[in-house]
Amino acid sequence: MDLIKLNVIGLSYSQFKSGAYALFLEEDNGIRKLSIVIGQCEAQAIAIGLDKNIISPRPLTHDLLISITEKSELILDKIIIHKLEKGIFFSTIIFINKKYGDSFMIDSRTSDAIAIAIRLDAPIYTDKKVLVKANKNYEDDMEKEIPKEKQGEENHNTIENLEKKLKLAIQNEDYELAARIRDQIKKINE
Repeated sequence: MDLIKLNVIGLSYSQFKSGAYALFLEEDNGIRKLSIVIGQCEAQAIAIGLDKNIISPRPLTHDLLISITEKSELILDKIIIHKLEKGIFFSTIIFINKKYGDSFMIDSRTSDAIAIAIRLDAPIYTDKKVLVKANKNYEDDMEKEIPKEKQGEENHNTIENLEKKLKLAIQNEDYELAARIRDQIKKINE
């Protein structure tokens, strides 16, 4: 596995689906990004982990797991986003047992793994193939779904076509595609 370190760069509320958020990660010292659609609860858990000033009066689920990890003398070595299948990212959390020095892996939802890694300042990695595939899927979707300007065609025709595609994407609840089309419309309007 060819691992690439990622950094969390932000969260954004989805304008197309109530309760949906996008989590953005960026390649360390690079330009490629991962955008992961997550739910409201997952976004809140990550946001609380990112903001070190927020202290919950009672432990939240991820905080509880961290307490168990510490009491069990485990170290969160890293998380790895190892697979992308049908738009869903799959992750593994790798722990090291302090007492015995051995390591073990646990399958995890990517949003949970990231929420825990943020709280413990553990590194986040992805396989190079996942990063390439995520960026390739993005480029392929753009080519398929967003019409290219034809020679002599004015921008307003392209925008009209994009707006039709945007409406269709929203109707089909393909919010990732809708967000990309929206961004393309913004670029044309600039």
